[in-house]
Amino acid sequence: MRPALCIVVPVLDEARTLAQRLQALQGLRQRGARVVVVDGGSQDETLAIARAHADLALLAPRGRASQMNAGASACPADVWLFLHADTTLPDNADTLVRQATSGRFGWGRFDVCIDSPRPLLRLVSTMMNLRSRCTGITTGDQALFVRHDLFRQIGGFPDLALMEDIAISRRLKRHGRPACLAACVSTSARRWERHGVWRTIFLMWRLRAAYFLGADPKALAVHYGYRPR
Repeated sequence: MRPALCIVVPVLDEARTLAQRLQALQGLRQRGARVVVVDGGSQDETLAIARAHADLALLAPRGRASQMNAGASACPADVWLFLHADTTLPDNADTLVRQATSGRFGWGRFDVCIDSPRPLLRLVSTMMNLRSRCTGITTGDQALFVRHDLFRQIGGFPDLALMEDIAISRRLKRHGRPACLAACVSTSARRWERHGVWRTIFLMWRLRAAYFLGADPKALAVHYGYRPR
């Protein structure tokens, strides 16, 4: 019998913090959720750590879209939840997802809170959540979850080097609005702090605008800092 919830975590060179992040999912595992970690070819101990703390750890071609599709294929479930490696779920995430998807919603996401005391980053979190509610577009940091039937119907994540979260949201919106849960997932501020808040904001908006205007996601991924496959 397939599990009610499978949490798919795409990773790349996350050895420094992965054990702590996966440890935070053990309560959900004890209640029946499965955790699948999909490595895109890490050069550190990421895969070994994943094997010690997850139900399944596997390799897939680099890129969040291909990694998340591989994780979903490897672990059939009633609902898949796609979790970035630097993001932490609320303790009752399984209950919240079950309540949301047992009714009229086939998919949804959580509010996101950037893990920082800086007022500007708190404002960024608020604006990200408001934008998502207004547009029905989910970012990867918000822990997207999708029912099995709907995910299969739309063909999973489009195989894009970047903007796969926007692309799948647009596909899913054709079948209904998302459940926008007010409960927060906590995501690391590391990228914002490393590159600067304003610089990161401008980069994100520039990349989004370029994508909507038809730019190649592979070229955008290079600007974002992803290593090519």
